[in-house]
Amino acid sequence: MSGRIGPRAVRVGATPSRATSTVILVLAAAGFLYPLYALFRFAFWPTAQTHGFTLQHLERLTDPGQAYMYTQLFEGIRNSLVIAIVTVVLMIVFLLPAMILAELRYRRLRQVIEFVCLLPISIPTVVLAVGFVPVYQQIWHITGSVAWVLAFAIGIIVLPYAYRPIQSNMSGLDLVTLSEASRSLGAGWLQTVWSVVLPNLRGGILSSALITVSVVLGEYTVASFLTQNTFQTALALLQHADPYVAATFALGALLLIFLILVLIGAVGSVSRHKRKAS
Repeated sequence: MSGRIGPRAVRVGATPSRATSTVILVLAAAGFLYPLYALFRFAFWPTAQTHGFTLQHLERLTDPGQAYMYTQLFEGIRNSLVIAIVTVVLMIVFLLPAMILAELRYRRLRQVIEFVCLLPISIPTVVLAVGFVPVYQQIWHITGSVAWVLAFAIGIIVLPYAYRPIQSNMSGLDLVTLSEASRSLGAGWLQTVWSVVLPNLRGGILSSALITVSVVLGEYTVASFLTQNTFQTALALLQHADPYVAATFALGALLLIFLILVLIGAVGSVSRHKRKAS
């Protein structure tokens, strides 16, 4: 029997099968969850004398005789929260208006703003921190050694992460048409921005703020080089005195960041559904 068999079809860019997707998902979940389980095991099954789950090491937090060990940790948490709030405010006050103006009035500047915002991600944080040291030596002569001033340095590091969610939100909207329609109905520029532009960018702004908070809570290099007490620097010091409590707070921070990421995904899903419905 003679016959000719044609060339086999090559699957280019095909989606993986259900079995392959399941295997990839299981491996990724194991790689993510096993270190968390190991950290949980270390924090709550700490000694050979205790069998099973125990909170005995967390009891030190309420012991007045050992409270001095954790004063720096709670101060670091408070400083990190203040820095996160100030950084978010800086992003909203400076970055957001610049992006809106570039989108509505000065469209040639969009690439310039994108280049400036994405530039810090290409520079190692250590290099940026070394450059910040002489600058902050002069700043602290004026303000004193206060932690919240770190928001200006960390704000530069956060720029790429704060810029991208807002830009992704803008790219899915025709803000020029929306603003022109609002202006044709008699609204001024401020009213247009407040009543039309910002409500449509709510999802991107919220995602940007949440990512900013998560990056600030995990920032160690800048605070260490500038000798400031933040959550991460306090954890690094505490792990030498009480590694179990340090592991517990590190686990809590990881779970908080994971919840923030889930919330960002939920916000993005709601925004997409609203755009489809409209």
